[in-house]
Amino acid sequence: MQIIGGKWTFLILRNMFNGDTRFNEIQHDLSGISPRMLSQRLQHLMSNGIVERHVVPSTPPRVEYLLTTKGKELLPVFQTMTRWGNTWAIMEGDVTP
Repeated sequence: MQIIGGKWTFLILRNMFNGDTRFNEIQHDLSGISPRMLSQRLQHLMSNGIVERHVVPSTPPRVEYLLTTKGKELLPVFQTMTRWGNTWAIMEGDVTP
């Protein structure tokens, strides 16, 4: 949980599982995250082997953040957590006992 825990990290990974690979795509969908926080969270995921940064040769060059094999293997964990949240979470942060 130290690697994937935390609101922003979980949401960033959710977006990546849904196909977002570019910084601006992730930031646009996560309207409350600052560019600095997104950069820090992506760096955290890269340093833990969950995400890789790739430069796509184009004019101008594009940067994509891609899930590694290690990152992709988190998908069942996210699906289970999402299913649990959909069943038990009434409102954001409000879970029935």
